[in-house]
Amino acid sequence: MSEWKKKRFWKQAAVAEGADGLGWQVELDGRALRTPAKAQLVLPSAGLAAAIAAEWGAQEGEIDPASMPFTRSANSAIDKIVPQFDEVAALVAEYGGSDLLCYRADGPESLVQRQADAWDPLLDWAASGLGAPLSATSGIMHVAQPANSVATLEQQIRALTPFQLAAMHDLVALSGSLVIGLAVMHEVLDSADLWNRSRLDEQFQAEQWGIDEEAEEVAERKRNDFLHAERFLRLSTPDA
Repeated sequence: MSEWKKKRFWKQAAVAEGADGLGWQVELDGRALRTPAKAQLVLPSAGLAAAIAAEWGAQEGEIDPASMPFTRSANSAIDKIVPQFDEVAALVAEYGGSDLLCYRADGPESLVQRQADAWDPLLDWAASGLGAPLSATSGIMHVAQPANSVATLEQQIRALTPFQLAAMHDLVALSGSLVIGLAVMHEVLDSADLWNRSRLDEQFQAEQWGIDEEAEEVAERKRNDFLHAERFLRLSTPDA
């Protein structure tokens, strides 16, 4: 992280078209940004380039990477996802075989019903909208999912661009659900609603035993990361 420990040395952060009109870049006083691994920061949309330029334009004094989530996500897409796309895609696709939505409580009845109300519509959508029916079970014992469904979900993931996969990785890892991640991408429900559905068990426990302030702080950070991943996904759609 030593590269981040620099003070602002530029006057203007601006958006520019990439070489040969391919993609978009962010320039600091006319010099194109590069990733921490020194790769060219070529972006898929003018919107994402504008978001990153705004982050750099807002820096004062020492650069604060924590205040630059779009920059960090773009760097990750280029430096980490591009060179190991197949491995990351396989990691994300694995969630299809053990999706959060498929593992239900066997009690109390109020929780069982809450899970059914929140999660059944998403599994119904996976079956009808994606052609990937999944089986739900009570308890934590693993249930094998239909091979065709798992393969269909994996095809969805492998069709993504590296930038989209960077966002999807975070959406799925944070929620524990590949179906929820894909529901965000397909705009099945509002992303905040989908996040709340992924936190149903934790919310139920808090209602029963009270709120743990430290756990709430962690949950809020994860929520913000989830919503950022959704915004990054939208901005990662290539310009026509």
